[in-house]
Amino acid sequence: MALLKTHLVMLLACVAAGLSFIFSPAEQWYRAIDWRTLNLLFCLMVVVAGMRECALFRTLAANLLKDRTRYRTIAHLLIQLTFLLSMLITNDVALLALTPFAIYLLDRLHLRDRIPGMLVLQTVAANLGSMATPVGNPQNLFLYTAFEIPATDFFIAMLPLTLFGGLLLAILTQFLKDAPLNTAVSAIAFAPQSPKLKIYTALFILCLCSVFRWIPDTITFGIITLYALLFGRSALKHVDYALLFTFVCFFIFSGNLAQIAWIRETFSVLLEQHTQATATIASQILSNVPAAILLEPFTTDWKALLFGVNLGGFGTPIASLASLISLGIYLKEPDAKAGHYLLLFTVSNLIFLMILSLCSQLF
Repeated sequence: MALLKTHLVMLLACVAAGLSFIFSPAEQWYRAIDWRTLNLLFCLMVVVAGMRECALFRTLAANLLKDRTRYRTIAHLLIQLTFLLSMLITNDVALLALTPFAIYLLDRLHLRDRIPGMLVLQTVAANLGSMATPVGNPQNLFLYTAFEIPATDFFIAMLPLTLFGGLLLAILTQFLKDAPLNTAVSAIAFAPQSPKLKIYTALFILCLCSVFRWIPDTITFGIITLYALLFGRSALKHVDYALLFTFVCFFIFSGNLAQIAWIRETFSVLLEQHTQATATIASQILSNVPAAILLEPFTTDWKALLFGVNLGGFGTPIASLASLISLGIYLKEPDAKAGHYLLLFTVSNLIFLMILSLCSQLF
């Protein structure tokens, strides 16, 4: 039962992959697996896990918040930091690093009633910021690799919508009720950084070089795996192997479906006319990462598919794995009010989904 609760998406992907062999020949199923995406995703997970162990993100947040005296200022900094970090360390990791920090901080500042709203806006910020870069979220990394999108084209497509969303988020944050802080943020202690941070920073730059195709991903994979085995085994423990296995299962599932003529023709026609809408709706049902993998073989319109799965992350909690992470973190709090949180989450996400979907037609 615990496995079902924590890895439901992975188990469903595994079942789907298994069932797909019933309807499709299995001789060359392994060719559907995108090993470059898996290599890069693994490397990024290892490096970012190492950075988290060095307390980089908590220390960065603490320094930004030092000596602040108003709640609204704290809110702006936490939310915008989540927005910016998600561009580099993925939306999942940004939330894993900063939502527990926000809960801890608001608890120490005697502002626990502000926690649900803060976590909802941080989740929106993570999903928004992650749209901007190929490493911002797993679906971007996959589509960037699968379509071999030129870096310039990717940024030209995604940056305007991301920046507009960031501006909208800043305006919404400005309407939060302000209050003076009763405790100085500088009085709260945080963990020091580790000497390994410089090494992990260099390895992160190596990852980016591979993402932008300047260095072969196999070389980066070998270097980071070797370093982790020798000096960073604790980082290996924090890699999301379930997500990697989920990718493998959906690659197989999608590849097998693409071999079935009537399914290929149906999806091709549907995506030819309504690529973005189909991807957005599929994300609400499957989550945006599986939706990207499932739909990629049936269209050449990478921009509409990219828009669809990114905007599809707004809406229901299941639409984005990052949203499920922040929800899970909040529900562990002793005074958590699930109904209140889900109401705030749904209203906020629907607002962003509708506005950004309309604006995407302009870009």
